Order: sequence, then structure tokens, then C-alpha cells
Amino acid sequence: MTEHLIACHACDLLHRVGDVPLGGSACCSRCGTPLYRPKRDSINRSLAFTMAGVIFYLIANTHPFLGFQIGSQLRETTLATGIFQLYQQDMFIIATLVLFTVVIVPAIHLLSMLYILVPLRAKMTPTFLAPVFRLYLMLKPWGMLEIFMLGILVSAIKLVKMATIIPGVALFAFMALIFVLSAMTVTLDEHLIWKKTEYS
Repeated sequence: MTEHLIACHACDLLHRVGDVPLGGSACCSRCGTPLYRPKRDSINRSLAFTMAGVIFYLIANTHPFLGFQIGSQLRETTLATGIFQLYQQDMFIIATLVLFTVVIVPAIHLLSMLYILVPLRAKMTPTFLAPVFRLYLMLKPWGMLEIFMLGILVSAIKLVKMATIIPGVALFAFMALIFVLSAMTVTLDEHLIWKKTEYS
């Protein structure tokens, strides 16, 4: 099937869009809004960033995030212990929000992309492609790693007069994860994924 319907993001006019060459784009015939611009080697590039993201995610969640040294005492924290401390201080809403947006959502994003991209690279179509991709798109706005990192930096600046802040391996992995997830999103050709649902 070489043609399919696509709605304009601005005026909702339906179009039949065929194959668009690399470097070109399909535009709305009524308002001129770009509808679709194919991305070069999207599946391979997105899969590479996804696999890198899995590595950084595991490091960020299993290694020390920050160390606080006061005199001769050194205390290291991880993401999990930080969230647990919020629960212990009765900040249930904040702790749950951090757990959801910083731990659960990125994990779902990475697992969803692996479930979708690994079979597609092998020229196969995963069984539940459409619902898994809808879940990915639905949760995408809830990935707030950048906001969490900004909060960590602000807190570290405030604590620098009270203790020596020692950045851990997980902090650098977390920063790398932010860029990798952004690159995964940029290189992912969502239109191509939706085309694959026609055969699922």
C-alpha cells in the first residue's frame, strides 16, 4: 500500500500522501503546513540511540548520583535513595512524581522503542505495534529529565557552602541520557512507524 491518509496538523485537511523522497517534504494543499518530512536511516539511528539510552539508564539508576562530604564523613546517594528520602519526609506527591517522570517514564520509553525498532530492523512488524507506539506518544510529555536535572543543580549550588559536592558516575550518565533520549526523539520517523501499523 503506497498511499495513505494524513491529516494536516494546522487545519485538519485530509491528504493522500505517497512516498516522499529524502530531502523533500509533503505540505498541506490548503494552508501550506508541512505534513511529513522523511528522516534518513531513521530505524537504525533511533535504535542506536535507544540502546545507548538503555546503558546510560542502567548506570544512572544503579550507581552513586551525588556524594556529600562534611569533614571526614562521606555520604553517597542514588536516584532510588533520593526518592526514598522524599517518602520518609512525607513528600509523597513529589516523590511519586519524581519516581514516575524520572524512573518509570524513561524506562517505558526505552522498552517501547526496543519492542518497536528491533523487529522493524529485522524486517518484521511487532504484534502490538500500534498500542505500544500510542503509549510511547502518550507518555512522551511526561519525560521530565531536564527539569529534574535543573532541580539537582540548583540544590547542589545551595548546598555547596555546607558540604563538598562530589558528582557520581550516575550524574554524568543521567546527563548523557537526557541528550540520548532527545536524539532518539529527533531521529525517530513517527510517520514511518505509523505506516508500519498497516501491516500489523
